[in-house]
Order: sequence, then C-alpha cells, then structure tokens
Amino acid sequence: MSQEAIVESSADVAADAQLGARTRVWHLAQVREGARLGDDCTIGRGAYVGPGVAIGNACKLQNYALVYEPARLGDGVFIGPGAVLTNDEFPRAANPDLSVKSAADWTSVGVSIGDGASIGARAVCIAPVAIGRWALVAAGAVVTEDVPDHALVVGVPARRIGWVGRTGKRLLAEGEDWVCPETGDRFREVRGALVPR
Repeated sequence: MSQEAIVESSADVAADAQLGARTRVWHLAQVREGARLGDDCTIGRGAYVGPGVAIGNACKLQNYALVYEPARLGDGVFIGPGAVLTNDEFPRAANPDLSVKSAADWTSVGVSIGDGASIGARAVCIAPVAIGRWALVAAGAVVTEDVPDHALVVGVPARRIGWVGRTGKRLLAEGEDWVCPETGDRFREVRGALVPR
C-alpha cells in the first residue's frame, strides 16, 4: 500500500500543510496553512482544519467537522459529523467602534483533546477547554469546562454522567472500582478523576 497521503481533487490543502502517511482528505475539505496531520488520519467531506492546527496519528474528522486554530488533538481522536471546536472567547465581527476586526484585535484560544477521546456529532467545544484522554462527549453536547480522562459528558452545558473505557463502553461499578465490561480494565475514582488499579 502506498505511504502517500491521498487528497481528493476538490479538497483544498495548503502547500505548507503537513499530511502524514496514508492520511486521506476527502471532497471539499479544507486544510489550512501550517496544519500538521499525523499518519492514517481521515478528514471527511467538507471538514475544516484551521491554520497551525496539530492533529495526531489515526484521527478521524467526520463530514463537516470544524477544527479552528490553535486546536491540538492527540492520537486516535474522533470528531463527529458537524462538531465544532471554537477559538474565540469573545466573538465579535467588529470592534466597539464598528471597525472591522483584524488579527491584531483578538487572540485565538484553542481546544485540546487527549489521546483516544471522541466528540459526538454536532457537539460544540467552547475554547479554551481540555478534553481528557479516552473521554466521550455526547452528540449535541456543549462543553464549557475541562473534561477529565474517561469522562462521559452530555447536555447543555455538558456535565459528567459516568465514565467510559478505551473502547467507548460505559464503565460498570463493582464495589469501589469502575470496570470496563469489554477489556476488564479497572479504575478507582479519586477526587473526581479515574486512576488505574
């Protein structure tokens, strides 16, 4: 199999964007200047990757996902269809005097996502937030605060309703432990965070 990235003819990939081996960029997707994508990534139809965004290996951005700079995604991150990672804490098209904002008139802030985490369809992550490793943000959730490793968050604003394992399956309570029904991985909850047993 070829090690080259595959870019569909209708996609728009900046000349200085870096695409890892076997990464695929599908129809009408846009990858902006300075973006760095690891190996084996899939960028779905109409997805957007902002300037300087860093995406790890084996990540998947589903159709029409929007990842604005300066987002940082670890390895194995899933971004569902139509999900948005924002970058402006105080969004305005114009300054108070109604002059058009320039790049010097605002500071972009990013969303960071840990290895293996998943962001559901149409979810919105409001920067600056950090999504922990292997966390799961439910479809349609609006994340306004950091999400711990392995947390399952839902709603508007998103709140934790449980824990998930590396497979995405909900962890089951066994005494003081949380156990993955598929892998058998065991955790203990300590001050609102999971630690491996």
